[in-house]
Amino acid sequence: MATPVPDATDGNTVTTDVPARLDRLPWSKWHWMIVIGLGTVWILDGLEVTIVGNIAGRLSEKGSGLAVTAAQITGLGAALYVAGACSGALFFGWLTDRFGRRKLFMITLGVYLTATAMTAVSFSPWWFFLFRFLTGFGIGGEYAAINSAIDELIPSKYRGRVDLIINGSYWLGAIGGSLLSVLALNTSIFPANIGWRLTFALGVVLGLVILLVRRHVPESPRWQFIHGHGDEATELVSDVEREVEEEKGQRLPEPGSTITIHQRKSIGFWTIARTVFGAYPRRATLGLSLFIGQAFLYNAITFGFGSILTTFFGVSTGDTGYYFAVIAAGNFLGPLLLGRLFDTVGRRIMISSTYLLSGLLLFGTAWLFDRGSLNATTVTACWCVVLFFASAGASSAYLTVSEVFPMETRAMAIAFFYAVGTAAGGITGPLVFSDLTKSGVVSDTVLAFCIGASLMCAAGLVAVFTAVNAEQRSLEDIATPLSSAGKPQTGAATASGV
Repeated sequence: MATPVPDATDGNTVTTDVPARLDRLPWSKWHWMIVIGLGTVWILDGLEVTIVGNIAGRLSEKGSGLAVTAAQITGLGAALYVAGACSGALFFGWLTDRFGRRKLFMITLGVYLTATAMTAVSFSPWWFFLFRFLTGFGIGGEYAAINSAIDELIPSKYRGRVDLIINGSYWLGAIGGSLLSVLALNTSIFPANIGWRLTFALGVVLGLVILLVRRHVPESPRWQFIHGHGDEATELVSDVEREVEEEKGQRLPEPGSTITIHQRKSIGFWTIARTVFGAYPRRATLGLSLFIGQAFLYNAITFGFGSILTTFFGVSTGDTGYYFAVIAAGNFLGPLLLGRLFDTVGRRIMISSTYLLSGLLLFGTAWLFDRGSLNATTVTACWCVVLFFASAGASSAYLTVSEVFPMETRAMAIAFFYAVGTAAGGITGPLVFSDLTKSGVVSDTVLAFCIGASLMCAAGLVAVFTAVNAEQRSLEDIATPLSSAGKPQTGAATASGV
C-alpha cells in the first residue's frame, strides 16, 4: 500500500494526498458498493414519476378511494412534486455542503421512504398532495447529496461514465413504473382502490433495500479533510487501500500529488453564490444552458406522450405504458453505451454532440410528423433514437455541474442547477406544451417539438465554446477548492511520502 502523506498542520492548515489516493484506485468491489448504495435512488425517482403519470386516470375513477380528477393529479400533483424537489434540492444541498454527504443522503432517503409510505395510505386529496410534495422534497435532496458523494468517491478515470449511467438509471425505474402501472390498472387482478397503493408500497420496499446497502457507504474523504476531519479521511482511505490491495493481489502505486488547504467548518451561502456566478460565469452559463435545454426537450416529448399516441394514432390509454417502456429503454441505453466516451473522447465533444444530435433528430421527427409519415410504432422509434442521445446529454448536465465548481460549493451548485432545470421542466414546460400536445392540431405538436429541439441545439452550441475538458482529471485540478492554500504539489515531495 502507498505510504500516506502525514497531515502537515499549521493551525488550521493541512497538507494531504487524499484526493490523489482516491483517484489512482483501480475499480473494485468497494466502488460497486458505492454505485449500488447511492446510484439506485434514480430508479426510485423514475418509478415514482412514471407511476403517478400512468395511474392518474385510475385515481380519478369512482371507487379509487380518492375524490380527485386526472387533471388534479397531472396538474396540481405534478406541480407539488416539482416544487418539493426544487425546494428539497436547495435545502438539503446547503446542509450537505455544511454537514457532510453521508448524514444527508441517509436523511433524504428517510424522507422519501416516509412520504411514499404515507402516499400509499392516502384517504383524502389533501393527504395525497401533501405527501407528493414531501416525496419530491426527499428526492430533490437526494440529487444534491448523492451526485456530490459519487463524484468525490469515484476515481477520475471512471467518473464520467459512472455518473452518466447512474443518472440514466432513472429510466430503469421508468420502465418498471410503466409495466407496473399496466399491472396495477388491471382490475381483474387488483381492486380499483388497492392496485395503485401497491405501486407506491413497492417503492418503499425498494427504498428499504437501498437503505440497507447505503448504511455501509462512508462519508466523502474530500469533505472530511476540508471540514476539520483530516485524520478520519486518512484512516478511511487507508482502509479502502488495504481492501483494494487484498482484492487485486498487488500494491498500489504512489499517489501523484498533494494539496494544502485551510480547514474550515462551513462555507457561507453568499460565498458559494459569489464563487459559482462571480468566479465561474462561463461554467454557470454552461450549467444553466444544459439543464434548461434538456428540460424543455423532455417535456416536448414526454409531457404529451400519451395524448399524442391516443389523439393522433388511436392508441388506447391502457396500452400507452408499453410504448413508454420502449422509449424509456432507449433513454437508458444512451448513457450506458455512450458513457465511456465521455471519459475517452472527452467532455466537450460528447456533451456538445449529444445535445446537437438529439436536437437535430427531433427537428427531423417534427418534419416527418408534420408530413403524416409516422404511425404509433415509427414515432416511438424516432423518439427512441432522439432520446438515446438526449439522455446521455441530460445525464452529462448533472456530471458537469457536479465537477466544474470548487469542492465547498459542489452540493449547492448541483442543487441550484437541478432546481432551475426541474422548475423549467415541471412548471414552464407544462404551461408551454400542455395545450400544444393536447389540441389535436398537428402544427401545434410540431411547434412543441421544434421548441424543445431549438433549446437543445442552443445548449449544444454553448457547450462547444464553454464545456470544460474535465475527463480523467482530479476534481481539485478542475476547480481549486476555496480552502486551498496553494496549487497542488507533484513530484519528489509526494513520492517520498513527506
